[in-house]
Amino acid sequence: MNTDVQLSSLYQQVILDHYRSPKNKGDLDDATVTVFMENPTCGDEIRLQLKVEGDEITEARFVGTGCSISQASVSMMTQLLKGRKLGDAGTLAERFTSMMHGDKEAAGDRSLKDLRALQGVSKFPVRIKCALLGFDALQEALKRTAENHDEGGAPA
Repeated sequence: MNTDVQLSSLYQQVILDHYRSPKNKGDLDDATVTVFMENPTCGDEIRLQLKVEGDEITEARFVGTGCSISQASVSMMTQLLKGRKLGDAGTLAERFTSMMHGDKEAAGDRSLKDLRALQGVSKFPVRIKCALLGFDALQEALKRTAENHDEGGAPA
């Protein structure tokens, strides 16, 4: 078995593991920001909930339904958000988005951890929106959090 086939098989297993046993799935009772996103093309839905204290994401959870790509992606994403500064979360979203649009350098970025398993999705344009759904929710959550801080909410 060549290395590409082995890597592809490993990546498929990581995606299936996150789909079948998602991490951080469920309601977050004390969320400071909640964003609902859906992909009308395929019906995937995600409600992302974050607890933000100062400029740090202390908790990240989601509730959603949809294909293995959308659900695995948001599961992987929430694992990487806990304890992350808001700016770093924005950078993560940008980096993953770049990978989904075929950026080879982003695909090699080890800081994406399990998310790198989704790099093959970039070859299927119709599935890119599935992989990005959670990240679209994250970017909206970051935007709302920044607006709240600008309006005198919790300090940034």
